[in-house]
Amino acid sequence: MATIPPVTNLRAFEAVARRRSFAYAAVELHLTASAISHQISRLEAQLGVQLFERSAHGVRLSSVGDQYLMRISGALSALLAATDDLERGVENSLSVQSTPSFASQWLVPRLRAFSEAYPEITLNLSAAHTHSDFALGQTDLDIRYGVPQWPDMVVEPLFEERIVPLASPAFIRMHRLKRPEQMTDVPLIQSTVSVVQWSDWFAAFTNHRAPERFMLRFDRAHMSLDVAAQGLGIALESSTIASRHLTDKRLSPVFGLDKAIRVKAHFVVYPARHARRRPVEAFLTWLHGEASKR
Repeated sequence: MATIPPVTNLRAFEAVARRRSFAYAAVELHLTASAISHQISRLEAQLGVQLFERSAHGVRLSSVGDQYLMRISGALSALLAATDDLERGVENSLSVQSTPSFASQWLVPRLRAFSEAYPEITLNLSAAHTHSDFALGQTDLDIRYGVPQWPDMVVEPLFEERIVPLASPAFIRMHRLKRPEQMTDVPLIQSTVSVVQWSDWFAAFTNHRAPERFMLRFDRAHMSLDVAAQGLGIALESSTIASRHLTDKRLSPVFGLDKAIRVKAHFVVYPARHARRRPVEAFLTWLHGEASKR
């Protein structure tokens, strides 16, 4: 069984890797540069690898060091956060990870209501397109997008969404869009990770094939929405995720909400044991309550 290196050595490694300097890391950790150097040397000796490449121009991570940093940085952050919460007497901490578009377009605008309802809970929210590894113990809940294929997890759908063509009101007027068949003559924006693609929409509402080439393609819904709001094309996105754009009238459904493909694509995912934590239970209750308000 591998021996876990001392946390002091790991903190020194992370600080040097982030600051690209022994001196800056030493200032941050309130140590001398010599002490930081010794900690790195001891860590490299224990691991049997060279974590940094040193030169007259400074230090940089070796390829092995870069891989090691990616594996431990999250775990180290979680350890430090848990320790800090304990020292400060914070017992009700909650760590939630979400897909970036859901976090920025739907979740963050509603967090004030959660904070007011549960002021005693410290919420740590992160956004990433990759799924949480619950085995690392860094995340309580993960809000995921896609087809639910996550065995051994509790998987709860948040809401049914309507995926519709969205464009700026000026774009709709300029192109005089009245019928789905006209979509073959206007620029379309593709969301490459969406569970519903233009080919699905064209098959459902027209007798035409979707174009094979798109002028603009994005891997985040919020980018497709923002570009569509600029009048550069039509985005095929969730009216739920686009709710702020619709409320502000920066976007409108091109043919109303009846020309929509309905899906359940956003899910809150977690190991069953996490539900026993009071902050998790509180957040789930609040989250489903907000989702039901649509």
